[in-house]
Amino acid sequence: MSSITFDHKMAAHCESGAITALLNHAGLAVTEPLVFGISGSLFFGYFHTALFPFPTFVLRNKPGRVRAKCMPRLGVKFQSSSFRSPAAATQALDTLLARGTPVGVQVDFFYMDYVPEYARAHFNAHYIVVVGREDDAYVISDSYVPGLVTLPVARLQEARFVKGPLAPKGTLFYPRAIPPDIDLRSAVRKGIKDAAFNMLSIPIPFLGVKGIRHFARKLGDWPTFARDDEHLSHELMMINVILEERGTGGGGFRFLYASFLQQAADILDQPELAELAREMMTNGDRWRDISLFSARIGKNRDMGPNRLRELSAMLLDRAAEEERLFKRLRSAV
Repeated sequence: MSSITFDHKMAAHCESGAITALLNHAGLAVTEPLVFGISGSLFFGYFHTALFPFPTFVLRNKPGRVRAKCMPRLGVKFQSSSFRSPAAATQALDTLLARGTPVGVQVDFFYMDYVPEYARAHFNAHYIVVVGREDDAYVISDSYVPGLVTLPVARLQEARFVKGPLAPKGTLFYPRAIPPDIDLRSAVRKGIKDAAFNMLSIPIPFLGVKGIRHFARKLGDWPTFARDDEHLSHELMMINVILEERGTGGGGFRFLYASFLQQAADILDQPELAELAREMMTNGDRWRDISLFSARIGKNRDMGPNRLRELSAMLLDRAAEEERLFKRLRSAV
């Protein structure tokens, strides 16, 4: 079996990048910002539970949402399957590849051996596209690496059937049919309304704009949750990692969303959205200020109450700005 001819591109985020690549291959010329924005995946949540014994936060909705929300809004028929048996999952993947169908799969990022070992960590909701099999290796398009790579068959199977939170369960997906006419205007409006609802209207105090304020209020308690200064330092520097390095495209997905709004302005012929795109870009810059400030105080062990209050104030500023931005976006559509 040989590789499928596939136009590999890097992307800001693994799921939206994989979906975009599959749609482009199927003949739908759509960009990653549009896929991300139409899915309404921009989000914020602050969590401190048994699953997260030290507080953490997320900046996008749960994995799988891009596929689940974007496809029906575009009218694309998408096939998604999961499996109990690794052998059955491998057989299904090989059959599709033999037909010339590139396939998206969910994996644990830790097992992607083409990534340097120091950069790998366990994360069960990484998305890649398999574009061929050559003997005992699969040919992979991973939006986080510059070109096509290979991964041993046994290693991919292992990555598809790890246990734990967000277990992949052998999940694979691919587009079955692209409609001849797509109502991009409707899809874009629905995506913006969805993101605005996520950020403004979910009646839970640790989600959306309320979640950013909750984070700001709780930040002063972080030293009591840490084992020692080394642990606290690590967790503060993780704010930078979550905002900038974990597939967000920088600024906690805010730069990616600004690109979506710029394209939405053209699709809907609404100049106000272009203005909001510029404001969202500035908002992303301010989130980047938060990431750099957190990294600096963590690295320098300058983690006293005054520094945490400064960081809290920066978060409260972002909450106020995002509340304003999403109210304007909700009104615009």
